[in-house]
Amino acid sequence: MDERLNVMEIKYLTQLKNNPSGNPTSLTYKKTIVPIPLEEITQLEVLFNNNNAFPVALKELLFLAGNYCYVLDMGTFNTQQDMQEYMRQRLNIDGKVITRPFYIIDVYNATYQFLFVYLDEGDNPAVYEANYYKETPDWIHPVKNSLSGYIDALIQRVKDGDNPF
Repeated sequence: MDERLNVMEIKYLTQLKNNPSGNPTSLTYKKTIVPIPLEEITQLEVLFNNNNAFPVALKELLFLAGNYCYVLDMGTFNTQQDMQEYMRQRLNIDGKVITRPFYIIDVYNATYQFLFVYLDEGDNPAVYEANYYKETPDWIHPVKNSLSGYIDALIQRVKDGDNPF
């Protein structure tokens, strides 16, 4: 086990910690999670949460799998910061506004849709989907009532042999 995992207590995303590979029996491609350092998480908190700490479950997600997570898609972005900045710019260009602090965890459909958490909903926030190409007031809707529950459900899909997406 990676010694870094002992640096942060994992309270919410234990399934991700205990299942670091989406295909552990493969000899060629295990689809193993790739973390980002705590220093980078702190920088993201400064940039995207007004220097306030992220919810614990989000911080755990970034700590365990911020560079790669087999149940989430960062699109073509190389870093979390690149993904956040680009998607926020797209929202701005398309005249869409999210008034509460938020953090994007997954992008898809050629970046026209994304999953995110509000940063003001406690330690294990709900997951929301934004379909910002929709011209209706309901372009944001809830997906799952907690980030850990969402990740756990996707991990179970992978264990069952299904595509997490």
